Amino acid sequence: MIVSKYMFKTLGQLLLGSIFIVGGASAFAEPGGRVQKVEAAGLPQPRQATIANGGIMVVAGAALAAGVLPKLSATALLGSLTATTIVGHPFWKEETPAARSAQQLQFLKNVSVIGGLLLVLANNDD
Repeated sequence: MIVSKYMFKTLGQLLLGSIFIVGGASAFAEPGGRVQKVEAAGLPQPRQATIANGGIMVVAGAALAAGVLPKLSATALLGSLTATTIVGHPFWKEETPAARSAQQLQFLKNVSVIGGLLLVLANNDD
């Protein structure tokens, strides 16, 4: 049973880290429309902030996936994803039901991932 616990923990961290590696690489390489959302939120240097956020996601996501400093990685990802969720998916501002629903789904997906990161922090084995 102990082997399964560590196997599940390792697989869980690998899978959880993967969304940050892929999404962060995309934001880092091609900030695109994300910059306008960051600018609309009133954050300074929106392009640089978007690129930096993508870099944080890649580095911390890779560390989490590899099991290197998982709690520090999860903490960095919590900060990054919380900001990304609020700035990137403000469903309450959408005017059409379809747009509101789409943004709310992405918002809740991110909240669920935040839950996974909290579980990494709650793990007492590290």
